[in-house]
Amino acid sequence: MLWVLWLTYGSFYFCRNNLGIALPGIGKELNLDKNQLGTVLMALKLAYGVGQFINGQLAERLPPRKLLALGLLASAGLNIAFGFGTALYFLIFVWACNGYVQALGWPPTMKVGANWFPPLQRGRAIGIIGTGYQLCGALTFVVAGWAAEKFGWRGALYVPAGLLVASAIHMLVFLKESPEDANLEPSAAHPLPTTPNSFRENLATTLSNPSLWFVAVALCLLDACRYGFTDWGVTHLKEVQGASVSSAAFKYAVLPFGGIAGAYLSGWATDRFFGGRRVPVITMLLLALGALALGYDTVIHWGFGASVTMLFFIGFCIFGPQVLLVGTLPVDLARRGTAAAAAGFVNFMGYMGAAAGDKLTGHIAQDHGWPFAVKFWAACAFAGAVVIACLWKAEGKRES
Repeated sequence: MLWVLWLTYGSFYFCRNNLGIALPGIGKELNLDKNQLGTVLMALKLAYGVGQFINGQLAERLPPRKLLALGLLASAGLNIAFGFGTALYFLIFVWACNGYVQALGWPPTMKVGANWFPPLQRGRAIGIIGTGYQLCGALTFVVAGWAAEKFGWRGALYVPAGLLVASAIHMLVFLKESPEDANLEPSAAHPLPTTPNSFRENLATTLSNPSLWFVAVALCLLDACRYGFTDWGVTHLKEVQGASVSSAAFKYAVLPFGGIAGAYLSGWATDRFFGGRRVPVITMLLLALGALALGYDTVIHWGFGASVTMLFFIGFCIFGPQVLLVGTLPVDLARRGTAAAAAGFVNFMGYMGAAAGDKLTGHIAQDHGWPFAVKFWAACAFAGAVVIACLWKAEGKRES
């Protein structure tokens, strides 16, 4: 089940990260500036965040397999529809719809993960799931970059859509929602069937948990930095280095590989060395991310090797804390029976930060230049470290 979740959630990224590769072609063909492109990117983040909030509650009451299938197939269809668009408001609307259906991925994934893995195995398990969307994110840069060069910017939407349909079929065949569904004994993570709480009860339990608010604000700041790199990075390299789209995309494929290492090793370190405490590792990695972001705009001028090395370590320091903030820590801190709701709420806040970050990055880069935009990413990372450090001694509840 771990590897089914790994592939299922990871594949969502084929139809989410691919727009960053299409942006230079969209801007040129449709005559859209960075502010307008930033609005398109922001639309997905806003809708995704709202979707996380709503779908986190729905995942407590509806079968995860159905939610995952709907999300995968609808996202594939909306990517194809986006490729037919030429008007700005149509693109904004379709990409916002894609954001909502993409939000059908993470809460049910965390619901199934909470059913299968007890707290002292959860850091490593969710860390492994996190490597899935890093690998698929890396493959998205390669596949969509190739498709954009071969078929134009629309190819970066159509080819990933086909991969998402294949993933939906695989998930429907192989996913089991809990040990009981696989005819196994109930696990320590999911000892007995429970009666689902009402939407109102889940919402009140989630919003009244003060620890989740610190996690949510920290993720909000991290995601502003994260999507600065993943959404705008190819455009940045193309303009600053004069690289082709495929060349810039190939360099950025290294960033998720750094994320794979960060996602796994950070979760393992919290279980192995900190007794399940996630916050010390998150804080240290966010401080390192801020420092790397400050040096990024200088290092990329030192050549290919320096650029990809920098991007690898940036990916490590983005996705190490991101996986812990978006999955492991909310599930740890959630009150009983609200794991998906907690993950959905935290991810909602994260994508509010991502939406604001996309729009602000476009505005800053358009009006003040790329160096100021990159410094904005660094400031978000440092601020996130300060916020999450307030939970320095927090531990997961063993009965969650």
